[in-house]
Amino acid sequence: MTEPAYVRIAGEIARDIRSGALPARTQLPSYAELAKQHNVSEIVIRRVRDLLLSQGLVYAIERRGLFVAARPTLVRISPERQMEDPEVTFGNEAAGGDDEVRIERESTIKQADEELADIFGISPGDDIEHITVSASEYGKPTSISDSYQLPGTNVAEAEQLEEILADRPPSPTHAVWLEVSSGELVKNVRQRFLKNDGRVLMVSDVSYPKDRYDSFVFRMNLEPQP
Repeated sequence: MTEPAYVRIAGEIARDIRSGALPARTQLPSYAELAKQHNVSEIVIRRVRDLLLSQGLVYAIERRGLFVAARPTLVRISPERQMEDPEVTFGNEAAGGDDEVRIERESTIKQADEELADIFGISPGDDIEHITVSASEYGKPTSISDSYQLPGTNVAEAEQLEEILADRPPSPTHAVWLEVSSGELVKNVRQRFLKNDGRVLMVSDVSYPKDRYDSFVFRMNLEPQP
């Protein structure tokens, strides 16, 4: 999936802030200057502003502009960015960019148990694709996910994303990757990617270290009601 320009630009600025290239209380260039630097419209830069503000990386002073926050936080934007590749997501968050980010993927075909069969409307024992994605930064684990979908599914066709966020004990494999005990709580997001008719395209179980994110921001498109 192509990354929106405002997400890419916000990621570049975020990396400069976290790396110290843009120290606390530094004033960012004006919207017009940023638009010219990145060859985009000021409308795009205003979306960059909104994203940086929501992440706690900058603050605004009326009639003066945007300034780097004294204590930049790390905020997970979801579900808006959940469809992008993890290299992009964690590369945008890493202070030094994606050079320090390592992503490991494993995809296997297994037989669906009764729970997965019920979710996807198939019979127990039918083929299901299991995808495990593990992410680390500077050798430190940052995320692990288990996703399930029918073989050949194009998840980019999803029209709805449902997410449930909670502090939960991790599964045994998630505990091993995150280097925590099985009884220790982690940040967990359970996702369902759906069509508008309710058909499930993919389910995911994603775990993060409990202190990885200060907060989560959930966004979704709403259809105006007459």
